[in-house]
Amino acid sequence: MNDKIKQVNSWLNSVFGEQSVPKFEVNARTVEILYKLSQASEGRCRDTELLIEDLNQKASEYQADSAHYQDVLLQGAGLSCASLSHQCTDYLSTLVDSAVTLGIRDISLGKYLSSAVNDLSNELLGAEKSNRRLERDVKTLRKNLESTLILRENLQEDKNKTIKTQTVESAKAEERLLNMDFVTTKAKELGHRRERAEVQLLSRNMDKSLTHQSIVQLSQEVTALKQEIVPLKKKLEPYMDLCPNPSLAQVKIQEAKTELASLDSKLEIGMEFK
Repeated sequence: MNDKIKQVNSWLNSVFGEQSVPKFEVNARTVEILYKLSQASEGRCRDTELLIEDLNQKASEYQADSAHYQDVLLQGAGLSCASLSHQCTDYLSTLVDSAVTLGIRDISLGKYLSSAVNDLSNELLGAEKSNRRLERDVKTLRKNLESTLILRENLQEDKNKTIKTQTVESAKAEERLLNMDFVTTKAKELGHRRERAEVQLLSRNMDKSLTHQSIVQLSQEVTALKQEIVPLKKKLEPYMDLCPNPSLAQVKIQEAKTELASLDSKLEIGMEFK
């Protein structure tokens, strides 16, 4: 706790400098907060010092490079900063600002060529991928087109068959309509004729038993009676061969006896020959 208080007081004195440090309540919480602030501040100061050192080092490197390039220009081309025009100086300043903005350090031709080659290689790979994708799409489209053409031919054939069938059915329907019209007209004509015939029959006092309905009813009754007679006929079949007269029946019996005696005599003669 005492070490933290000492470190906090030292940090506050360094922060405020010649000014007096404001009074604050010394307790565990405030000391802990101020201690963390001092640690963070000191860490930030160290990072800032390192950054300043790095910038100073880079500045010295840039100054050395600048002096080297000035010597090269002066010895190789006889150019110096004093001999350059104001417009040329502006162009160089603009070029330097652009390089700083873009973060370009190496301005050698090989780097730009390598970058260009890499860009072209990436574009070539992208084009090849796109080409392969397009080839797959074309194959898929060809298959779909073939299927569509086959389906179109089948649909065209079905359409032609349907048209032919529809034509035939239409002709049949027209024929049926004509027949229906003829039948309807004929039915109306027959209805009128029937009505006129009924009127004529009523005017002539015709017996109702001679009408078509009465005749049909009598025919049905006759058919029913015939069906009732059939089982009676079957019952009378065994008696159909009997004679209605008793004297004739005796004659028939005598003839049967005579025929039986003749057969017996023939049978006895046959047995004797054996």
